[in-house]
Amino acid sequence: MFDSLTPLAPDPILGVTAAFRRDTSPSKVDLGVGVYRDEQGLTPVPAAVREAERLVLAAQDSKVYVGPHGNLGFNAAIARLALGPVYESLEGRIATIQTVGGCGALRVGAELLRAANPATTIHVSDPTWANHEPLLGSAGVRIERYPYHDPSTQDLRFGEMLAQLERLPSGAVVLLHACCHNPTGADLDFAQWQAVSEVVLARGLVPFVDLAYQGLGVSLEADVAGLRHLAERAPELLLAISCSKNFGLYRERVGALVVVAREPQAAAIVSTHQARTGRRMYSMPPDHGAAIVARVLADPALRADWEAELAGMTRHLAGLRATLASRLGTRMADRDFGWITRQRGMFSLLGLSAPAIAALQSEWHIYTPPDGRINFAGLSVANVDYVAEALATLSKVG
Repeated sequence: MFDSLTPLAPDPILGVTAAFRRDTSPSKVDLGVGVYRDEQGLTPVPAAVREAERLVLAAQDSKVYVGPHGNLGFNAAIARLALGPVYESLEGRIATIQTVGGCGALRVGAELLRAANPATTIHVSDPTWANHEPLLGSAGVRIERYPYHDPSTQDLRFGEMLAQLERLPSGAVVLLHACCHNPTGADLDFAQWQAVSEVVLARGLVPFVDLAYQGLGVSLEADVAGLRHLAERAPELLLAISCSKNFGLYRERVGALVVVAREPQAAAIVSTHQARTGRRMYSMPPDHGAAIVARVLADPALRADWEAELAGMTRHLAGLRATLASRLGTRMADRDFGWITRQRGMFSLLGLSAPAIAALQSEWHIYTPPDGRINFAGLSVANVDYVAEALATLSKVG
């Protein structure tokens, strides 16, 4: 049966992680894997999450299935966290299903779109997260790209993006990053979200928003201002939510797909298709992580503690951005590194050539994916000067 299979190349990012682990250099630095790290290089579990987990386990007297839609308390709480005041006005038009992480939300969303229209095309930003196209495309939908970011200038190609969206046919699906764009860190500002919303309405487009980093850009509220503006106006919208980064629940795979339909009856129909899609893909979602998130968001004291710790993580990332920009500016005074602090979240693209990116690993033992995406959370007081020196050196020759 399996003799016809040939080996596949490893996932680019996971391959970088494996290469980093094999490296015995004491100077090695991992800027590749997409997880948050503190100054000690650890990926912590927030204290509020630990306490919520303790309370959940103490109260649990069964491990029975929770149902295809998952933890209903979690579904409502996480949708409300993302949509804020807009949630109340849309509640009757919302259908939410708990998914296996944000990746599961993207895939269930793609399956739902294909069921609604087998000819669906999803338009993603150029560039976009490396796993977007495999996750979505494997559902059988067509994938195309719209202009978004120019690595040579570190600016958005917003005029080109808008012009491309204005040419799309009615019913086309547009994937948007809510905040902390992966891999560029370059986000739409609120005025640009407003402009995109106008095109979505005028052209009859369907927005599909990926929210993987709420709270890690500027704040819990600021990071979703554009999303909320769009959700309040768009007749239909899909929202994929991940709790990996902001709740530190990576391995628990906690996510949700929120669908805003045109009217309540359509939302009820969507809900049945969400349940069937989940049932056919993985039967039932896991409850542990979702129960933890639901407990944190329902308990005022735990929520306050979580929000404070999340804000600290955001300040840490902003501080690392500012430090690297300063160190690079000292070494290359003729260049402007303000884009590093203007961008948000964990990631940016370095703008190095392919040979320079290869040399970064082979000569300096600094690991990034092949596109040169840098995870700022891999920096620390101990290694930032070393990284800055490597980048400055390779920028001059590459």
